[in-house]
Amino acid sequence: MSTSISPLAGKPAPRSLLVDVAKLVAAYADLQPDPAAPTQRVQFGTSGHRGSSFERSFNEWHVLAISQAICEYRKRKGIDGPLFMGIDTHALSPPAQDSALEVLAANGVETMLAVGGEYTPTPVISHAILRYNRGRSTGQADGIVVTPSHNPPDNGGFKYNPPNGGPADTDITGWIQDRANVLLEGGLKEVRRMPHGRARHAGTTHEYDFLDAYVGDLGSVVDFEAIRAAGIHLGVDPLGGAGVHYWKPIAERYKIDLTVVSEEVDAQFAFMTVDWDGRIRMDPSSSYAMQRLIGLKSQYDVAFACDTDHDRHGVVTRSSGLLVANHYLSVLIDYLFQHRPTWGGGAAVGKTVVSTALIDRVARRLQRKLYEVPVGFKWFVDGLLGGSLGFGGEESAGASFLRRDGSVWTTDKDGIAAALLSAEITARAGRDPGELYADLANELGQPCADRVEAAATQAEKAALAKLSPRQVQGKQLAGEPIEQVLDRAPGNDAAIGGIKVTSASGWFAARPSGTEDIYKIYAESFRDEAHLQSILQEAQQIVDAALKSS
Repeated sequence: MSTSISPLAGKPAPRSLLVDVAKLVAAYADLQPDPAAPTQRVQFGTSGHRGSSFERSFNEWHVLAISQAICEYRKRKGIDGPLFMGIDTHALSPPAQDSALEVLAANGVETMLAVGGEYTPTPVISHAILRYNRGRSTGQADGIVVTPSHNPPDNGGFKYNPPNGGPADTDITGWIQDRANVLLEGGLKEVRRMPHGRARHAGTTHEYDFLDAYVGDLGSVVDFEAIRAAGIHLGVDPLGGAGVHYWKPIAERYKIDLTVVSEEVDAQFAFMTVDWDGRIRMDPSSSYAMQRLIGLKSQYDVAFACDTDHDRHGVVTRSSGLLVANHYLSVLIDYLFQHRPTWGGGAAVGKTVVSTALIDRVARRLQRKLYEVPVGFKWFVDGLLGGSLGFGGEESAGASFLRRDGSVWTTDKDGIAAALLSAEITARAGRDPGELYADLANELGQPCADRVEAAATQAEKAALAKLSPRQVQGKQLAGEPIEQVLDRAPGNDAAIGGIKVTSASGWFAARPSGTEDIYKIYAESFRDEAHLQSILQEAQQIVDAALKSS
């Protein structure tokens, strides 16, 4: 089986694909969820609660219930500092922020909103929380990011970041999810709420200049002096996302030659080229979605893009076009650990179990400990906060890292800083990250990788999440002895929510998506394409057998 590529993939979005924004926003207010229907309940995946108002999986009732649950969670935990809240450019984000504010204000929560209603990237919220909490043990801040990340235009999303600045752990999201569903079942009778006008002008509602605070601090993580001195020409496509107005101030403050390809914001995202499956998705790691910037690659020494909440990055080079996310992460790790002398010798390399094994080889060459965890950036938060991790990254083009002085930067993914580091790398090496990746692969091995996605019911996803090593009967993977069958991550012994099978020159992992009704099979070979396809076929047989038994 292979993932079916839509005939629309990589082409401009036809009008028939564009969402009716007025109807979408009306459905947010008008359609109520049925708590008895599993798909209409509050459900936190790896990145918060997501859904569409058309499907009654993300609407006003959900946001009111989640916001009240967060207020109650804060009270239980004694979190009584300000709450930093930001939104992306999806159509459902502004109304969801309005709903949340009505609850936060009624509960007396000091809420910090962006000056002038500016959009706010996910890493900027993390940065604001950590900046406020530095040196504080009481009165700590936390945050809410209203975003479904790179998901299609009809989606909404809502996630909570506790005082550590990162994505909330499952014990927190589990409590918030359960309490929110109880509130839904009770018809929101226990939700405290005030009219929006009063909430906006409440004594607890304040404006905060997120943009200035974040942009002013970027020099602590990126060497702009090197970029400026090299005189390289850079391009950025914000993909109509939350950082759209951040890039010009970055260029002006640090005096770098950076062209913003487009500052258009359009809730239909009509300017996008269609993703692999025929949907509009603002994914900077997808060559189908990134056609606009790929077409401009010869105009810049290096160019980059970020997704809608700017927590993911995509790097486009003259030499290679759009770099595969895993390839850029490998180059980034190799560069950072050699050019950040103040990072402690014990600072490890963090990766998820489905990221490339080339990272393992890079870490070995750097003589750095590898910290391999399940999918989800939350697993890197404590390490980044305490400095035991120099870098944490995942194959879906999300990463963060320490400041140049070795202290914490953000504990959520930062697409802006990761993108800008491609400019620092190009400036210092005199060659772009695509050329540096070719060197790395020649030295350490050239991986071939693929990912297969297929629809899965809730029951099938549950069965796949419970796959155990004993369900893998064979002793070989694509002609090589199986070395390991894992259902727990080597770095922290946390459940993978699926399995990973490795051999000397290849591996596969199978797991259900935390945010969509699909499952994913990831595979990689350090031999060739034929070997990769053999791994995928055997992986599919194992998954099929598991799903049949469900």
